[in-house]
Amino acid sequence: MAETWSGEFYCVKCKEKREAEGEVKVNDKGTRMAKAVCPVCGTNLNRILGKA
Repeated sequence: MAETWSGEFYCVKCKEKREAEGEVKVNDKGTRMAKAVCPVCGTNLNRILGKA
């Protein structure tokens, strides 16, 4: 089961903070990132959560 994170993401297209729930992934450097979709415009959202 994949880890999920729910909270505020910043939408670059809307230029506003949005509440969303996204899947947590670890990039090559070991940084945890939550990825979601903006509920208003459908743009991909990213939130950096820190080191794994």
